Amino acid sequence: QRQCGVCRQADEEFQVLANSWRYSSAFTNKIFFASVDFDEGSDVFQMLNMNSAPTFLHFPHKGKPRRADTYELQVRGFSAEQLARWVADRTDVQIRVIRPPNYAGPLLLGFLLAVIGGLAYLRRNNLEFLFNKNVWAFSALCFTLIMTSGQMWNHIRGPPYAHKNPSSGQVSYIHGSSQAQFVAETHIVLLFNGAITLGIILLCEAATSDVDIGKRKIMCIAGICLVMLFFSWLLSIFRAKYHGYPYSFLIS
Repeated sequence: QRQCGVCRQADEEFQVLANSWRYSSAFTNKIFFASVDFDEGSDVFQMLNMNSAPTFLHFPHKGKPRRADTYELQVRGFSAEQLARWVADRTDVQIRVIRPPNYAGPLLLGFLLAVIGGLAYLRRNNLEFLFNKNVWAFSALCFTLIMTSGQMWNHIRGPPYAHKNPSSGQVSYIHGSSQAQFVAETHIVLLFNGAITLGIILLCEAATSDVDIGKRKIMCIAGICLVMLFFSWLLSIFRAKYHGYPYSFLIS
């Protein structure tokens, strides 16, 4: 009802973890999993002094919950694997996460390979593009930008796309800690790294190209502006996450 995408994703991961334990051969009554909807169980949230969702809590069988019994969602993400590690830390119960089969990835890969194979077959008499250094350079550059932006970390940890402050309503796209990040943050870093790379390419082309001097000057100025501006923004993000970092450039 509230159109909370993060809540829906967190609930899906929670259900994966709960079902993995329920249908495990090591299943016992030592731990139980339960979930409460904010709209249907607002009194529970009030009793626990919680005003935001999603939240993961552990209630020990003896004593009151401690600080470590509240899951650090913004630091660890909400993937079922991370939740299983947290459950193991709090209860000493090891849960092997078993996900239902997802055929979207293999189907997409098969479709992509079929398209590539079809194009190669249609151009079987002219496959010079496979030996084009620009094609391979562009492909390698895209792969490098994706990996250096933190996409693999997102795939492993499953962080939220962004964070909305429940009291102020302000949305944060950059995580304030150096130990975590949002999905939106990787997109921003990818964009900045791509712009810096484009600036470097323009500078190299301005120095080696055979075009007239006027166009080379424009390429040089554009390259310098791209590198200076986006490197300054990138460095400011680094300073915001690594508190105490002393260096800045144009933007503090």
